[in-house]
Order: sequence, then C-alpha cells, then structure tokens
Amino acid sequence: MSRVQLALNVTDVEAAVEFYSKLFATSVAKRKPGYANFEIAEPPMKLVLIEGPEGGTINHLGVETADAADVLAAEARLSNTGLETTGVDDTVCCFATKTETWVTDPDGAMWEWYVKTGDAEQMSHQVVGAVDETCCAPSAAPEPIKLGTVTAGTAGASVAAGASVAAGAAEGGCC
Repeated sequence: MSRVQLALNVTDVEAAVEFYSKLFATSVAKRKPGYANFEIAEPPMKLVLIEGPEGGTINHLGVETADAADVLAAEARLSNTGLETTGVDDTVCCFATKTETWVTDPDGAMWEWYVKTGDAEQMSHQVVGAVDETCCAPSAAPEPIKLGTVTAGTAGASVAAGASVAAGAAEGGCC
C-alpha cells in the first residue's frame, strides 16, 4: 500500500492535533514535542505536523510505500524521466528510520519517496553513516509554500543528481 504524505508547518501543534483529529476522525499515531503524525485510512494519507513559526505552510510532500523495493523503483523511474533525485539513502529523521529518495518540483516543493523501517528518537535528519543534518524545521525551508496559493519559493529548486539526502533535507524536508 502506498499513500500520499503531507507535512505541514503549524504554529501550535496541540491545536493542530485537536483540529486534524476531528477533521479526519482519527487519533494521532505518533506524538513527540513539536511533532505529530496521523496514519489516515480514508483518504489514505500520512499527515505530519511540525511546529514552528511558519504555520499554514507546506513543509514537504511525500509518498510512503510498502517496502524499499518501491523506493528503488520510484527513484529509477524518476531518474529515467530526467528528474534530478538525491539517490536512495537509509536515513534517520522525524522520529523514524527510513529508506528514501527526494526530488524537488519546479517551484521548490520537496517530495520524499520513502518507506518507514522503524522508529527513532531523533527529529534531525541523518543519512546512516553520515554527519547529522537538520531537517523539517520550518526555519530550514528557504521559502515556505503558502497553502491556498500557487506561488512558492524557488530557492533550492533542484538537487544535483547523486547529492545526499541531507542536502535536500537541509532545504526543507525529511519526514
């Protein structure tokens, strides 16, 4: 099973959890200081809430897959179409261990294609075996994408092929 992931920046994670619990009639799946996520059955979606000063903006988007083979297939498909990806890495970020690849849309929105492989106790992004990087914090995003608008920041609009996921995460995404 795959599902779309939407990671939102919120100014008050408690209020956001209360709102989205009611909106989607579901309980929070994971709750940490400044962080919450929901595994919504209908519509199938992973909703991630990240607390920071830039509320009402998109942190990043993603597709959560069933296994690492799906991530590898997605990365190959994306690369074969000419899109620049970060390659596939095993990472720790957003209180989870994952296998992931990233791509950036023309307006700078970061998309993560990933499978969660376990739970972790760290928010910051780290490629397994690499130096720790900060991710997902709203301040890490160059220019947040405002909900309800069609304009977005263009800083970091492309990540060089083969660049580490940490480079993409430093530009605004990882969960």
